[in-house]
Parts: sequence; structure tokens; C-alpha cells
Amino acid sequence: MTTTRKDAHVRLALAQNDGPHHPGPLDDVEFVHHALAGIDRSRVSLTTRFAGLEWPVPLYINAMTGGSERTGQINRDLAIAARETGLPIATGSMSPYLRDSGTAHTFAVVRDEHPTGFVMANLNASAGPEEARRAVSLLRADALQIHLNAVQETVMPEGDCAFGAWSTGIERIVAAVDVPVFVKEVGFGLSGRTVDLLAELGVRAADVGGRGGTNFARIENDRRSRADYTYLNGWGLTTPACLLDARGGALPLLASGGIRHPLDALRCLALGAKAVGVSGEFLSVLDEGGVSALSERIKCWLDQLSALMAMLGAATPAALADCDVLVVGRLREFCTARGIDLSAESTITPGVSGPSQSIHNEGDPK
Repeated sequence: MTTTRKDAHVRLALAQNDGPHHPGPLDDVEFVHHALAGIDRSRVSLTTRFAGLEWPVPLYINAMTGGSERTGQINRDLAIAARETGLPIATGSMSPYLRDSGTAHTFAVVRDEHPTGFVMANLNASAGPEEARRAVSLLRADALQIHLNAVQETVMPEGDCAFGAWSTGIERIVAAVDVPVFVKEVGFGLSGRTVDLLAELGVRAADVGGRGGTNFARIENDRRSRADYTYLNGWGLTTPACLLDARGGALPLLASGGIRHPLDALRCLALGAKAVGVSGEFLSVLDEGGVSALSERIKCWLDQLSALMAMLGAATPAALADCDVLVVGRLREFCTARGIDLSAESTITPGVSGPSQSIHNEGDPK
């Protein structure tokens, strides 16, 4: 049953990502072009630091799959691409391994193919401390991702809706493992309130996992005998909305959900993310062209990130948070409704070249 479900997830996720890019929530974040802000590209470093860690690049391959022969092959290819490009990588949920040790190789292959890279194990919030230790041990993981997927479980035909113990479970896992614990959503977003609670539980970083990418409510609804949860297709907070809602909170933020190209990654970094995770876009490239195509696509993304940072005058990913951006459209409406005062973050100073302030509302006086 688990093997069939994991294969179905991949098939349905690929179907969602099939076709041209369409306007998305991140298009409501626009950089203000300053024609003399640029710096020499030789000054740009892609190294990012957060939670006491240092990654060579501000991109990572986010949690996708594992648990069947097909998904094990996908994990192998993703890990090879991560090794060839220096990206950190997370496995998909390792719950199949905890239920059936015979699926261990479909996850362990990530460490086998990326022996010196940054590898994250992944579990749901219902896992116990001993299960968390087993997952970390199998991969010799550098960190543990705990995914939150209440919406997915609600729609999943065989879903587990026992959500009440999740906070306590996360706290117990944090105390049980000797690696940093990150928490991510699977595509419905983390609010600022949730991020603050995660900090109290001892979590080291929060991946906001916002709406805009692969939609697991749609995937699970498509697996039902009757598609009776269609009304949840638009549920959740978008990735930029999460970043703004949790901005300045107690945890470093990672961004994922609907990342289509390097500009989307830059937008997330400008809104305060320390690194950006990609799943659906990379899976589609892998499915269409194989591991060599994915490696080349990632190298292209990193090359373009460096070039765009030089154009914007940002020597590091962290410096992108000082670039001028406009928040427009539905995202601006969200900020107004949530009482997020974007103008309060403005530090623009006339006559200063280069990045000078964080965020402007559209129409703010200069």
C-alpha cells in the first residue's frame, strides 16, 4: 500500500508541474531597479549561514520521496545531482522505512551518492524519539526535517488526523537527536505564530513550505474515489506571505513552495530567507532529461544567482535582504489584512548607492 501511494504521489506531482510556468504568488515581489547599485561579480559569494551552519550555496533539494523501487532511483539521481553541484538535500518522509526496513536502501542511497554533502532525514511529527534516531542513523544525517502536513492527512484516504500531540512530539524529538531539527510545511505554509511556537520547542530553523508549488491536497483528493475535497485546492499561506508574516521572528527561515526559477529564489532571500528549497521544478527536469539534465539546470541556476546578485549589489545571500523591493497585488492585501506594516521597515537614504532598505509598499513615498 505504501509503495503504491509513494509512486502515485510522484506521478500526480509531475502532472501538476507539467506545462509552462504561470503567474504565481512570488510575482507580487518586485525588485526596485537601481542602475548603479551593481558590484563586481568577483565579490559575490553564495555561501549562506544560519543556525550555526554554513552551506556553500543558498539552494537545497527539498524533501520529495522514497519507499519504493522507483522512488529509490529518483533519490539516487537527486543525490548525484546534489553531489555534482554542492547542494544540500533532504529525503522524502522516511515513514516507509520505519514500517518496513526492507525499504531502507531507497533512502540510504542519498548518503551513498552524496557521502560528504549536507543530508537531511525527514519524518512526520507523529514519529517517536527512537524512530527519529533510527532515521538519522540510517543516513548519517546532518539534520532532521520534521514535516507538518495536517491538510494532506485530512484529505488523504488513509490519513491520520491525530494532530493534538504534534507539538509535544516535536519537543521530544529535539531532545532525542544530536543533530539540528528543522520543521517544514508540505505546501500550506507556516504562519509567524507557528514559527514562534517552533522556537519554543527547540527547533533550529523553519522551512515555511508555502502554497504555490506541488499541492498535496489536490494529490490526495485525486486518490479518493470521489474528489470531494476540491474546495481545499487553494488552502494555505503562500511562500512570500509566510516569510513576511514570520519576518523578524525567533527562528531562521528557509523558503520553499513554488520556486520556478532563480528570480523566485532571489525574491525569497530578499524577504529574509536564509536558503531556498526546490522540489517540483527539479523533479520535472529529472523526469524529462535525467540526472545530467538536472545537474546542468542546477549549475545554471547557481550561475544566474551569482550574476543577479552582482547586478543588485548583494555580495552575499544575506545582503539581498537589504535590497529595495515592492510588495504588490494580493500579497500587499495579505499584509494589510494581517497588520504587517511594510513601511516601518523602510531605511532608504537618498544619495546612498547600492542596496539600502528592506521593503516598500507599492506607492510608498521615496
